[in-house]
Amino acid sequence: MKHGLSRPPLEYGSGFPTLLRKEILRFYKVGFQTVAAPVLTAVLYLMIFGHVLEGREVYGRLSYTAFLIPGLVMMSVLQNAFANTSSSLIQSKVTGNLVFVLLAPLSHFEFYAAYILAAVFRGVVVGLGVLIITAWYGLPAIEHPLWILTFAFLGAAILGSLGLIAGIWADKYDQLAAFQNFVIMPATMLSGVFYSIHSLPPAWQVVSHFNPFFYMIDGFRYGFFGVSDISPWNSLVIVACFFIVVSVIALRLLQKGYKLRH
Repeated sequence: MKHGLSRPPLEYGSGFPTLLRKEILRFYKVGFQTVAAPVLTAVLYLMIFGHVLEGREVYGRLSYTAFLIPGLVMMSVLQNAFANTSSSLIQSKVTGNLVFVLLAPLSHFEFYAAYILAAVFRGVVVGLGVLIITAWYGLPAIEHPLWILTFAFLGAAILGSLGLIAGIWADKYDQLAAFQNFVIMPATMLSGVFYSIHSLPPAWQVVSHFNPFFYMIDGFRYGFFGVSDISPWNSLVIVACFFIVVSVIALRLLQKGYKLRH
């Protein structure tokens, strides 16, 4: 990336708005694949698990279907935020058109901000789609909307940053698929989307507390029901710290031009 450029992303003459628009249009143009398909996947999860575990209660008062909906919404937000940055960057590297972005007068911060905001936008759009469709099965209560928005934004930004890191590190699609299949997917599926960790054996409860995705899901779910496996404030602190860590790593890689300049 260009050195010595530290202007704000929205300063006159900045390429940030153009890059952001390009990243949003990239997934919007194939919305059937990038938005409709993830929504359908989440609905299938709800139909299968909701039917199999129908009648089961969580937290002593919530139906399993109501408990599951926020988890599926947040899972869709996280997975699609990661997919947006990682797929865009690896595609640009493989096809060779990344050079046109690198040659533009963009600072590493502008590059990062455009990719992350586009990832957040896609994640939120898919999450809203899942919430609207699954509302037919029973719209969950929304007790703390600010918590929902906070965890949705931070979660999408974190996964967008991880997608950026993965896209920078990977040289081909196989490497990116390995990162997604062996890191992102297990961490997401084992984060409490389909269960409360209090239903797990003690040893697995301890393991779950080392998964940062668990705190994103748990804090997001708290915004709907006002109950969670741990304090939402603890979740917020952990998620915010994790966001800072992955953001610093991504910005540092962009600043150094790691695997981007050659």
